[in-house]
Amino acid sequence: MNMYEWVQTILFFVVLLAMIKPFGNFMAKVYQGERTFLTPVLAPCENLLYRVCGVNRDEEMSWKRYAIGLFLFNIVCGAALFAILLLQGILPLNPQKFPAFSWHLALNTAISFTTNTNWQNYSGEQAASYFTQMFGFAVHNFASAATGMVVAIALIRGFVRRKSTAIGNFWVDLTRSILYILLPLSLVFAVFLVSQGVIQNFSNYKTVPLVQPATYDKPKLDDKGNPLKDAKGNPLTESVTLKEVTIPMGPVASQEAIKELGTNGGGFFNANSAHPYENPTPLTNMVEIFLILLIGGGLTYTFGRMAGNTRQGWALLAVMLAILIFALGVLYRAESSGNPLVAKLGVHGINMEGKETRFGLAGSSLFTVATTGTSCGAVNTMHDSLTPLGGMMPLSLILLSEVIFGGAGTGLYTMLAFVVIAVFVAGLMIGRTPEFLGKKIEAREMWMSIITVLTSGILILIFSGIAMLVPSAVASMANPGAHGLSEVLYAFASMSNNNGSALAGLSGNTVFYNVTGAFCMFIGRFAPIMASLAMAGSLAAKKYVPASLGTLPTDKAPFAFWLTLVILIVGALTFFPALSLGPIVEHLVMIR
Repeated sequence: MNMYEWVQTILFFVVLLAMIKPFGNFMAKVYQGERTFLTPVLAPCENLLYRVCGVNRDEEMSWKRYAIGLFLFNIVCGAALFAILLLQGILPLNPQKFPAFSWHLALNTAISFTTNTNWQNYSGEQAASYFTQMFGFAVHNFASAATGMVVAIALIRGFVRRKSTAIGNFWVDLTRSILYILLPLSLVFAVFLVSQGVIQNFSNYKTVPLVQPATYDKPKLDDKGNPLKDAKGNPLTESVTLKEVTIPMGPVASQEAIKELGTNGGGFFNANSAHPYENPTPLTNMVEIFLILLIGGGLTYTFGRMAGNTRQGWALLAVMLAILIFALGVLYRAESSGNPLVAKLGVHGINMEGKETRFGLAGSSLFTVATTGTSCGAVNTMHDSLTPLGGMMPLSLILLSEVIFGGAGTGLYTMLAFVVIAVFVAGLMIGRTPEFLGKKIEAREMWMSIITVLTSGILILIFSGIAMLVPSAVASMANPGAHGLSEVLYAFASMSNNNGSALAGLSGNTVFYNVTGAFCMFIGRFAPIMASLAMAGSLAAKKYVPASLGTLPTDKAPFAFWLTLVILIVGALTFFPALSLGPIVEHLVMIR
């Protein structure tokens, strides 16, 4: 890194760490019903919502009632978005007259946004109307982020409460998540983004002539949008002369803020956060990375405060930061080393293919690890253009169940599942009864933790294997060999872990990928959620066990190191063979 990149990166982490405690403390007050600086303004709105919806804010739920309410809410939201996508052609705010989505694309997209995945098998500026973007996608960005957050809070209550059958009220937690946390921050940062050049309007698209006509080779596509190839497998192209260009418009800033804050990731434009209308300057780039990590990082302090031991939260944050910074270092090193195949042609330097020069290598690398360490999926770099070892870093972060800050709430409850596993294994090793925060860890908690941690891995390996056997799925791969395998593995990893980013060489808008992807996103989201809520109910019913000389201290550096090893070992045992056949083989071929 040069001096500018060092200063930029260090300043970013200083600001992020400085905000963890106040923001985490604020969220703890919100979920515990304590007074905050927003209470005088928002409490009347909150009470009105409860009266209109018939919610008794003082009535708490068992984990089963909590889970049923959460599941039904998300099903209804998903069905509403599915209907919007199928009826898009006749709905208002559609100046470009975009037609309805196909049934399988609508299914995939509806489940994608409902599950906080935001996997996009369509080009936003060429397929989605303003109505769909606002009332469909943006609304779900709030609802899906809040869903993950309330699950994390419910699990924290499970650890904290003693001999209780209740873990909170889903409707109250959901309302407070949106009203006190997501909406105010989104409003503030949307205004900031507008000030930096992110657009926010309802104008028709603008068609303007080019100063100089441009000629380029355009890939030929079949009726389904897949690239055509000749008998030897080479892509077919046609020469096209471009004399004018259409510039998309739309209400972008309002969606961009919640897209990053809620770790959603679905871009208004196909280029996502590489598009200058979504991410115009190096400053907005850093702010968007900050938003991606803010809730995931802040919830660690919220956990510590609600548990009565803030060192527990700092220990989890330290594990997250250690793995994130390590991944950042490996990615930066791989990309700064360049491509030896290009160097043979006499072009030496860092690998800037697929990156925006206005962000530089450091800004691009930091965004890449932040968006894949969380379940965000927004991108300012085309991950398909990364070097093999560089591309292995975002893929590996996704495969680790995205606990490195993780999604809004999902990162914390998955990390706590890893904590339970780490405590249980450590207890077996030293011959002590596993305990965490005064609760004995028994078979039920272990089963729920295993389901939370391994569900996505099982989905990834099964469906990646199936894709290698289905002819239509293989035909969607634009690249052969190891990189083609990496594209498929990345796709199912991204969908099963509710990330949403992709390697661009895979044509995903087919019946196979839309349907199987929808299944992976749905199970990958709700199986861990139900397991986490079940674990919360089980823990809340347990009595408190005072710490003794045999209790493993979980707020110290040795346990943080042990937890890091458990996370890496689980990931390595599950996915190392797949990584060996994909990016590792590709790297060896490249340097051969």
